[in-house]
Amino acid sequence: MKILTFTGSTPSEALKKAKLEIGDEGMLVETREIQKKGLGRPAIYEIVIGIEESQLKREQAKRFNTVNKPLEKQKPIMQESEDILFNISNAAQQISEISAVTDPLVEYGRPRTAPIIDKVAVQPLSAKEPKELKEIKSEINKLGDKVKLIQNMLWEEKSPKIESAIPPEFAEIYRLASQSGMSHEHLESIMQMTLEHMPHKMKENSATVKRYFQTLLRKMIPIRLESAPTMGTKKVMMLVGPTGVGKTTSIAKLAARYSYLMEKKYKVGLVVLDTYRIGAVEQLMQYARMMKLGIETVVDPIDFPTALNSLRHCDYILIDTMGSSPYDKGKIEKIYECLEANDTEFHVDVVLVMPSSIKYEDLQATYDNFATLNIDTMMFTKLDETRGFGNIFSLAYETKKPISYFSVGQEVPEDLVRASSDFLVECLLHGFNRSKV
Repeated sequence: MKILTFTGSTPSEALKKAKLEIGDEGMLVETREIQKKGLGRPAIYEIVIGIEESQLKREQAKRFNTVNKPLEKQKPIMQESEDILFNISNAAQQISEISAVTDPLVEYGRPRTAPIIDKVAVQPLSAKEPKELKEIKSEINKLGDKVKLIQNMLWEEKSPKIESAIPPEFAEIYRLASQSGMSHEHLESIMQMTLEHMPHKMKENSATVKRYFQTLLRKMIPIRLESAPTMGTKKVMMLVGPTGVGKTTSIAKLAARYSYLMEKKYKVGLVVLDTYRIGAVEQLMQYARMMKLGIETVVDPIDFPTALNSLRHCDYILIDTMGSSPYDKGKIEKIYECLEANDTEFHVDVVLVMPSSIKYEDLQATYDNFATLNIDTMMFTKLDETRGFGNIFSLAYETKKPISYFSVGQEVPEDLVRASSDFLVECLLHGFNRSKV
């Protein structure tokens, strides 16, 4: 759809110019005053017209009784009544239902259920369908995408700066990803890849575009799958990150999971470096007493290997560290000194814990400042406190560091989710849904 503008000293004059240029074929999108009348200065009005680049053939127009109203009898789209918008929503919903039944593609990783297979077997959509019915279905699919195009026509003040224009069928998926907080640079790069590599036939339907885009996002998210320690080995995990992101609560959730919720009940030990915050130490000691876990505190870096050796009977050793501003290099250096002092045979996995509720640029700055600790994996907290998850995707995509866990609330140990690309993409495009955890 092309967007054309016409100006005049009155709305009528601008409308006359539009009629001379395109006749009554267009659709009135908006009328606005762009310059108020002043002393010696006339008012200027602008009308915005949308018009399809290629009109329907006359036979199709007759078949579907599509008769455009004259421009002067149209209302701007923004002024249409709520009833009309309600009807458009119903139409879109019905079209989606039709598409769900007739579309042969199934969603990534989700096989079609048996009842639907039976239904298709009984009533196959075969090549014996009348040609007119196929044409009607084709037009319905196109109508559905045009409805979505109207709803998403002005998805962003700054359109993507990519060489190829985004087709109307991509408007909805672009809007969802853009509003998720994803880096615009990453979004444009992914859209470009989609436009270049997606089969041409799939581009004609917004539902297949969305499924293709979801599959592409899943493949781009690095994930560290949870694995239990093998015989004779231990897993040592140190949680680092800014103040207030929930490291101590996350330590308690992990301890409870490893001790009670896995197939085998593993022995877990705790080490506390956060001796600056008495409250945090007391909180973790209380969890240790409740779960009957061994716990050691470290004041000086030189004591760190001694604390690890005292817990060598454990399968998991979880280390809580002092929270610090990403820009407080002194505290980060203190953690680094502990890692440097480790002369045991145990490898320490450094997990950077960050809140999902801050923008991508702040996540990137946090990562950059803690990167001196040689980050192994990332963990994101407070997923229940935000609506945008594109920032998490962008950081994982940019740093190539895998995500290990998500924290979705304050409850111990329930609100801990093993990371998966499916879960993150679902949150990114549809928002966090606790019922799906």
